[in-house]
Amino acid sequence: MKTAELKSILIQRIAGINDKSFLSAINTIVEAKSESTIYKTTPEQRQSIKEGREQIARGEFFTDEEVEKEMNKWLNEK
Repeated sequence: MKTAELKSILIQRIAGINDKSFLSAINTIVEAKSESTIYKTTPEQRQSIKEGREQIARGEFFTDEEVEKEMNKWLNEK
């Protein structure tokens, strides 16, 4: 079955569904695969993102390995 045929079948089947929670679940799945998802951020969130990017550019970050090491150290102290 080709992609176009599958899309057509799905559209027809979805059009016949009236269960709002099921349609909402399908929408969540489709949104997860959508490449055109637009995220709306607040000015505060944009500022935090900008600061984080600046910190990364300055080398102010920890690697996963460093974080794991710190966590294990902290957990062993308890």
